Amino acid sequence: MDQLTSSVRVDVKTAYIETQSSPEEDKYLFSYTITIHNLGNKAVTLKSRHWCITDADGRKSEVHGSGVVGETPTIQPKTSYEYTSGTVLETPLGVMEGSYTMTDEQGQEFKAIIAAFRLSIPGLLH
Repeated sequence: MDQLTSSVRVDVKTAYIETQSSPEEDKYLFSYTITIHNLGNKAVTLKSRHWCITDADGRKSEVHGSGVVGETPTIQPKTSYEYTSGTVLETPLGVMEGSYTMTDEQGQEFKAIIAAFRLSIPGLLH
């Protein structure tokens, strides 16, 4: 799944981490690898993130914070930044979506939208 906002494209890949999950305790761990592509001609800096996470029972949680994985990366033109993080759900299926607050070289702020993507244990959906 990818989403293009302004000159920034966000790609997402997910994985179920079976070895760290415990279905009998309603604990399902998923990783997600985000690649942020700066397709523009000016550097952009990721300032903060906002996630909305919804599990299969409709429980929603929101995450706000500065940067990602302890960094506020500046992404040069025609380059990408990648990181991996994770989340725990109480169900084997869920959805995440959100946005990054970015600034360009002139200090103009904009949102890079992260399209909804599915978190699902393998074989659950076809």
